[in-house]
Amino acid sequence: MLLSKRLFLKSGAVALATASSPVWWAVLSRAAEVFAVTHTDAEWKKLLSPEQYAVLRQEGTERPFTSPLLHEKRKGNFACAGCGLDLYSSSTKYDSGTGWPSFWAPQDKAIGTTQDTSFGMVRTAVHCSRCGGHLGHVFNDGPKPTGLRYCMNGVAMTFKPVAA
Repeated sequence: MLLSKRLFLKSGAVALATASSPVWWAVLSRAAEVFAVTHTDAEWKKLLSPEQYAVLRQEGTERPFTSPLLHEKRKGNFACAGCGLDLYSSSTKYDSGTGWPSFWAPQDKAIGTTQDTSFGMVRTAVHCSRCGGHLGHVFNDGPKPTGLRYCMNGVAMTFKPVAA
């Protein structure tokens, strides 16, 4: 079957748009990293809820003010829902008023970052250093001592309380 010139040009334009998408390049740059915990796409879908999969594996965002972790005040650690790695201590959590759990510092070597230029803005995306799961973004408008706001999707994490 021969392709018409119009179909050929449309196909090329769609391929170019897809390949040049900022989200696509962010996924590729993260995919180039080697992570200690890996699964096939089908395995991730079995391991995660649909909401967790959409955020952790497809870089989605949960609706603000919907996560139970937003109001979590106990002492403990916030861990990756994909692999269980401790990401943030409750001692670094604060109420940013944004509707997502926010922290001013991650635990040592817990996260990685990539540049995200989707939606016409430049942001720093945050992912789990062990499984590569997308967690959220970090901004330069947080409290002291770091001045950073790690704005995380609650669905991408679990909470591990510390025994009193």
